[in-house]
Amino acid sequence: MSPPRMFGCWLLAACCAAPAAWPAPADDVPAEGKTYPLKYKFAQGETLRTEVIHRAAVKTTIEGNSQTAETVSISVKRWEVEAVDPEGRFTIVHSVEYVDMRNDLSGRQTVRYDSRTGTQPPPGFEPIAKRVGIPLTKVVFDADGRILHREEIAPGNTSSTQMTVPLPGRAVAVGEAWTFPYDLDVPLENGRTKKIKMRQRMELEKVVEGVATIQVATQVLTPVDSPEVEAQLVQRQSQGTVQFDIDQGRVIAQQIDLDRRVTGYPSATSTMRYRTRFTEKLLGDEQTASRSPPAARR
Repeated sequence: MSPPRMFGCWLLAACCAAPAAWPAPADDVPAEGKTYPLKYKFAQGETLRTEVIHRAAVKTTIEGNSQTAETVSISVKRWEVEAVDPEGRFTIVHSVEYVDMRNDLSGRQTVRYDSRTGTQPPPGFEPIAKRVGIPLTKVVFDADGRILHREEIAPGNTSSTQMTVPLPGRAVAVGEAWTFPYDLDVPLENGRTKKIKMRQRMELEKVVEGVATIQVATQVLTPVDSPEVEAQLVQRQSQGTVQFDIDQGRVIAQQIDLDRRVTGYPSATSTMRYRTRFTEKLLGDEQTASRSPPAARR
């Protein structure tokens, strides 16, 4: 698996999903209790930075021969709040301040690139290097995270990413869930695509000192009996937790994990295990992009 494929998700800001509908209540609504309003809140001129760490390992076994590809990327994502209108809609300019990436493939030398060094990126990393330090996307979204307008600023960036954690659009109680359905077009080897119905399920697990913990899980709604399709879907599924500061109105941390195995692709005797962890943490004013990143763990 090439470095751009494995690193692309953090740079283009998460899952590639075109929304089909806004969050709807799930069936398991708890009994009446205290409810919490989950709404985004930003101020014009504000700048938010988050440290993003993405680790992925793919082990592929074909006819008894195994190969493992491991990648680690550390970056700082930057959101500049360009405008806030009277209706509470936010205009955000998204960019990436730096990236520190490493790619390990069985039997090959480790490939690493740190954009802060000013060195030429290794082959395969050039498209990512070109997107560091420049405005990538301008989006307008409301207090529920609904994206109302999107403009791709960087040339060649055509990904339709959601970029925000969908909020329920109403006050919710602990134990209450909401869902965000969307369609995913999976390309096939014959040149066609297969539309798969997906959804994100969110549940308010707890609220402690004003911080809401939200459980997030991806669900595949369309029955899948093709290893070719399953091999692609496995990289789009995840589950984890999001920490949302209710008073500040923003995500302050999240951890999304995935550990899946696929058999029968690309051949009947093949297996693929895909493991990944995505973490994001809001940085304080005293923490800047110039600080040294933590050492990547194998």
